[in-house]
Amino acid sequence: MNSRSKYRTKQRELLLGYLETVPGVHITANDVCAYLREQGASIGQSTVYRQLESLVDEGIINKYIIDANTPACFEYVGADEHVDSDICFHCKCEKCGKLIHLHCDELEGVGAHLYEEHRFKLDPMRTVFYGLCDQCI
Repeated sequence: MNSRSKYRTKQRELLLGYLETVPGVHITANDVCAYLREQGASIGQSTVYRQLESLVDEGIINKYIIDANTPACFEYVGADEHVDSDICFHCKCEKCGKLIHLHCDELEGVGAHLYEEHRFKLDPMRTVFYGLCDQCI
């Protein structure tokens, strides 16, 4: 257990309470801040970022980094889940910037092929396909 996880602060409990209501949904730190503000919670943005990183370290949430221009996404997986339990790839529209989260068994096969045939292990937490979304085609 991470030493930072020892402390059960009110802010941590508020954050975890929200994350538990959106399992499997990709959210940004700004989404979390906006929700907590709507609820009247007194929690600073830096505290949210710090708590999110702590929860990533503990394996309670996954963090997805798309690119330098897109905010990181976080996904609640729970304390009993393994960080890699649900592989998620991403598609990013090069025109409008829309981000699509993919949970696709076919893409897992691509990862297996890359390893078996090319000895390359794909990192699904950082894999992004670039192209055009259906509204920009």
